[in-house]
Amino acid sequence: MGRQIGVGILGANPDRGWAARAHIPAINASSQFALAAVATTRTESARAARDRFGAEHAFTDAADLARHPGVDLVVVTVKVPAHVELVTAALDAGKHVYCEWPLTRTAAEAAALRAAAEKAGVHAAVGLQARFAPAVARARRMIAEGALGTVLSATLSSSRSKGSTRDVPAWTAYTYDADAGAGLVEVLGGHALDLVQHLLGPVRELTARTALRSPDHTVAETGEAIPVSSPDHLLVAAELEDGAVVSIHVHDGEVAQPRTRLEIAGTSGNLALVSAPETSPWAAQLQIGRLELHRSGPGEAMWRRVPLDDDAASGLPAEAANVARLYEGLAADLSDHRERVPNFQTAQALHALIERIPHRRR
Repeated sequence: MGRQIGVGILGANPDRGWAARAHIPAINASSQFALAAVATTRTESARAARDRFGAEHAFTDAADLARHPGVDLVVVTVKVPAHVELVTAALDAGKHVYCEWPLTRTAAEAAALRAAAEKAGVHAAVGLQARFAPAVARARRMIAEGALGTVLSATLSSSRSKGSTRDVPAWTAYTYDADAGAGLVEVLGGHALDLVQHLLGPVRELTARTALRSPDHTVAETGEAIPVSSPDHLLVAAELEDGAVVSIHVHDGEVAQPRTRLEIAGTSGNLALVSAPETSPWAAQLQIGRLELHRSGPGEAMWRRVPLDDDAASGLPAEAANVARLYEGLAADLSDHRERVPNFQTAQALHALIERIPHRRR
């Protein structure tokens, strides 16, 4: 494309939300993209979002946004249960799509969207942005170059502060319903499984269990009780195709500072990806925050930090940095018709893997 890629964001809440925190800063920092349009369900909020974010157009109908000639890429940042309808509207208009993870509630829904995207002949990206963290990219190169020898095992631990208090914001209430497909298992569990497979290869065998340790929550604004059915703990034991074994523990309700650590052990040394100190507890999530990379080898008593190169996204807020890197990968894909970023095929396979985890659905 000779001009900037016009982006239309569905779910661009002017007051809060992932679009405002991550996508808008990423687009504004890019020379490849321009914010063409925003959409919310109400005229007043759509116009407020247009004015706040500097978009050219405001819509309340997803199909109208997708059909606009100034929109080349439709970005979906709404609640997971609405993804199928909104992604379908974009595909029907023949537009490229960037949908936040989780793509859908089920693997069957993901398969249908994958087929629709392939039929439309467009690029369909999914927001598995942990892959684009500089520490992840460097670790992947080191592993591929044999810096660890043969990888034997990996252990991943990651926590979130979500649900650490009884009263929770109204906008998060739907995520406590397992049927919504936006709980711990799907979101943080999905990002964790994708990161492990991106670094070390496909999962061959998987066993898992979940637990719901904090079942009592109320809406902070109203005091209304929330029926909680989505687990807040996930434990996974997996074997990869090359025989390496992996353990994963992710959980909500962290009252201390949330944190992430992925340690990979090989025959020649170890690597550790560790969440850097952040002021925002959300930024400790492996797909959001800045990860440091450390290594250790035979006879070394201490871990050594691996230097990482800064890039154009390094100066952005933590929540926007990896998203910005995904956008740049997508721009390259659109330019030369390759597939650098995770797509709907990736999402379908990941949803199928998650469905092997027993967790509550009413």
